Amino acid sequence: MTWLLLLLLSLLWYSWIILSRWLAWKQLPATTAPAAFQPSTRLTVIIPVRNEAENILYLLQDLDRQHYPKELLEVLVVDDHSDDETPALVEQFMLGSRTSVRCIQLGNYVKYSGKKAAVQVGVEQAQGELLLFTDGDCRVGPEWLRSYSYLYKTERPYFISGPVSFHHTHTPFERMQLVEFSSLIGIGGASIAMGHPNMCNGANLAYRKDVFKEVGGFAGNEAVASGDDEFLLHKVHQAFPGRVKFLRSAEAIVYTTARKSLISFIQQRVRWASKWKSYQSLQVQLVALCVFLVNLLLFLAIPLALWGSMPVWVFLSAYLTKFAVDFLFLREITDFLQARRYLWYILPLQLVYIPYVLVTAVLGLWGRYNWKGRTIRTYDQQRV
Repeated sequence: MTWLLLLLLSLLWYSWIILSRWLAWKQLPATTAPAAFQPSTRLTVIIPVRNEAENILYLLQDLDRQHYPKELLEVLVVDDHSDDETPALVEQFMLGSRTSVRCIQLGNYVKYSGKKAAVQVGVEQAQGELLLFTDGDCRVGPEWLRSYSYLYKTERPYFISGPVSFHHTHTPFERMQLVEFSSLIGIGGASIAMGHPNMCNGANLAYRKDVFKEVGGFAGNEAVASGDDEFLLHKVHQAFPGRVKFLRSAEAIVYTTARKSLISFIQQRVRWASKWKSYQSLQVQLVALCVFLVNLLLFLAIPLALWGSMPVWVFLSAYLTKFAVDFLFLREITDFLQARRYLWYILPLQLVYIPYVLVTAVLGLWGRYNWKGRTIRTYDQQRV
């Protein structure tokens, strides 16, 4: 009975978390820059890259096609010791670009390496008031910058988180990732709307340059290889409550590609999970604990149901409850991300999601992962 009570309480806790965010998402107003809006904010787009020769030109071309005054825009590509043609391609693009583009070599800075260092150098070199960030393998629409500028002008936030989705999802595995990733974007956006920011994505965010300096940048989190986005989100929220906003705009969606193999997918999720133990916010830690706990108990319920130690109706009710809550929330998020047609992939996703969460959580604490050609231990964040 104690075990069943724990399962029931964890499901109620989980349902409350998801349903409260479902309601917050529905109440989150959409942001659309009117045609008459005249941008006046100087922007700097910072792109930390490492070995992105296959992708970087597509992103730079997207930025060159932005509906934003060229005199108010600069692009900084900060190269983190690439050993492919990334720097050369950026230099070549600069010759014919209508946009101010600079390529900064992180190798010119003593003992600087890794994404946090690339972001740090980009912030130091930026001339813009508002700094926007994305990754070298991403694509952006022509209204991306105007959408950020309009929200910044009208609401004056210090930190803005934007939506990210996958494109070119051709296989069932990639489409399952799209649905799972949509839930992360939705939870992050809805939590910000509730005044309890917990997650964002470094492929699409912005913050003021002076605010980065005022909260101390990445001080205190330097040892964690990833998490430059979320650690700063938590810092800004703690220092300036109410100044973090989510940009709910279809024109601001940044697109990237899903992982092609199971191994690379697990590596990415382990990297993300490795930063959880470093979170300082109790609110954020409790949400992570709830997700882990409900998935652990549902996983343990499988052998109990098979051995007859748990009534089958209880087992099915528990799984159907979680499925119904997830479905209700994801229907809203996938609709916003224009991916509603893939919602039915939630069915096979439910079968693998529980062991996936458990494995990545454990490896995030006591494993290792490969990132951009570097192997990092999660328990001490040291390179191998």
